[in-house]
Amino acid sequence: MRSITAAERRARLALRHRLAPQARTGDVLDIARSMVVLHATDPATVFLSVAARSTGAVPAAVERALYDDRTLLRMLAMRRTMFVAPTELVPVLQASTANALAAKQRAVYARIIERGSDITDAASFFAEAEEAAHKALLARGEATGAQLGADVPLLRTQVDPAPGKSYSRPTNVTTWILVTLGCEGRIVRGRPNGSWISSQYRWSPVEAWLPGGIAEIPAAEARADLVRRWLRAFGPAPVTDIKWWTGWNAGDVKKALALLDVTEVDLGGGTGVVLSDDLEPAPAAEPWAALLPALDPTPMGWRERGWFLGGHGPALFDRNGNIGPSVWWDGRIVGGWAQRPDGEIAVRVLEDVGADAEAAIEREAARMADWYGDVRAVPRFRTPLERELTS
Repeated sequence: MRSITAAERRARLALRHRLAPQARTGDVLDIARSMVVLHATDPATVFLSVAARSTGAVPAAVERALYDDRTLLRMLAMRRTMFVAPTELVPVLQASTANALAAKQRAVYARIIERGSDITDAASFFAEAEEAAHKALLARGEATGAQLGADVPLLRTQVDPAPGKSYSRPTNVTTWILVTLGCEGRIVRGRPNGSWISSQYRWSPVEAWLPGGIAEIPAAEARADLVRRWLRAFGPAPVTDIKWWTGWNAGDVKKALALLDVTEVDLGGGTGVVLSDDLEPAPAAEPWAALLPALDPTPMGWRERGWFLGGHGPALFDRNGNIGPSVWWDGRIVGGWAQRPDGEIAVRVLEDVGADAEAAIEREAARMADWYGDVRAVPRFRTPLERELTS
């Protein structure tokens, strides 16, 4: 059995995730493709993940890819997480993941509606509200949730989400309807009202990004395609990492792998899989430094992170498993960082990395400060070290 060490995995990561200087690029779409998708739960993550891998792209270049060229699209997918994906990948994400997520969302919201209102046939109500909202959006071309709520009376229907609970407050169904339409691939979160750190999006029909709509492909084929792309970017890895990243059940992961040509490898203490045409040793990269943002797709790409995280998890992760801003040196996490209210990038290295590494990390901090400019962004999920650095 081929043995792939942690050092070799880190060498692959350096080049495939475009973190080593020689692998960086100014092409925003290529950066997204390198990572399969970019995490977008926190809007700033998309931009800062590009910054870490870029040779010259600025925030406006990311906005252009998202909203003008429309080569990238924002959608809910794996683990009910928001991602920014290359548009050619959207049919794969839709068939492999989002369709099932839409059905689950509709069922959950229908139960809440029936429990918290006088509506007895929530499924019919939900379908009618979806159609009315979609029709209104097509008429407008682009709209906020509030604008669609003004156009469609059904969206203003009030529901008590937790009847009998003192903390429950009546809410209208607008967001539930629009989120489900997004999961179905019928509408898209477009340009936000505000800067690149804003999450107040305007909605658009999906045809604004994909003129023919989202192409339909078989779910099994889509799942195999997504795993193949993930293995190319993140492999080799244990099958449990694939299951965690996709959010699928073990059976679906096993079926997807059965459609691919993969080889088992020894990861030094465990078994992983790799694409069979990807067994050659990775070329070495020069030592490199990177400042990755909270929820960056690299550290969030694997469930088992010991081979690059070391003992720094308690300082850098919150209680729900979300990583904060992390400092990397030559394929390992060695510290954390934060943007202070005055714009300074504060860095703390948690182990001895040497003078050369510290100098490279300082250069990356200066580069990140330039990217922010006058923008101030607090991570959506705050971690112990990030809080400490900004206190």
